Amino acid sequence: MRILVIEDEPKVAKALKQGLEGEHYDVAVASTGEEGFFRLNSETFDLLILDLMLPGRDGLEILATARQRGLATPVLILTAKDAVEDRVIGLDAGADDYLVKPFAFAELLARIRALVRRGRTDHVLRLKAADLDMDLVTRAVTRAGEPLELTPREFELLEYLMRHHRQVVSREMLARDVWKEMSRATPLDNVIDVHVARLRKKVDQGRPTKLIHTVRGVGFVLREEKA
Repeated sequence: MRILVIEDEPKVAKALKQGLEGEHYDVAVASTGEEGFFRLNSETFDLLILDLMLPGRDGLEILATARQRGLATPVLILTAKDAVEDRVIGLDAGADDYLVKPFAFAELLARIRALVRRGRTDHVLRLKAADLDMDLVTRAVTRAGEPLELTPREFELLEYLMRHHRQVVSREMLARDVWKEMSRATPLDNVIDVHVARLRKKVDQGRPTKLIHTVRGVGFVLREEKA
């Protein structure tokens, strides 16, 4: 499970990262509102832990904008503000839960578990782009009703592209989020390019509308384009 923490206090951010990673969560930390907003829009997370008082974009602006754009990721607000009106504002902006600093780490973990359980009822079980359909439960993929036989890695790669439909994804994003390579000591560009080429052949070969495209010098995008 991947968590994004947007927190500008270094000690709090470090403690959250270390504590959550100790519980086997995959944690990314952003120290400013701008960095957090960028990562939230360019990467995939299962949960957002959001401080309200941030340099740059404040937490409420990040939350409200993300919800307006259709973000369904559960959001837990962390803040030093404990007035009832502050909690109401945060919840009305789209937060799923609210925790006031200082807090017990055990309570944070319990709230995270509750949010994850709650989110599963609304979890997307099927992805669709044009006539490409992916069932995340059965892991069946079809194009215009015809089944596509994908390897596990090809399935994960296609799922990532479909979750970022019409958004350009870089090779760095794929290396981190699909291949789970957090450090780029050994570049995966050639490996990624080979897998994308094989996937493109299965998805697009012989079809008038192409879905998987290379964006030169950047990465790849899944969108509808006539050949």
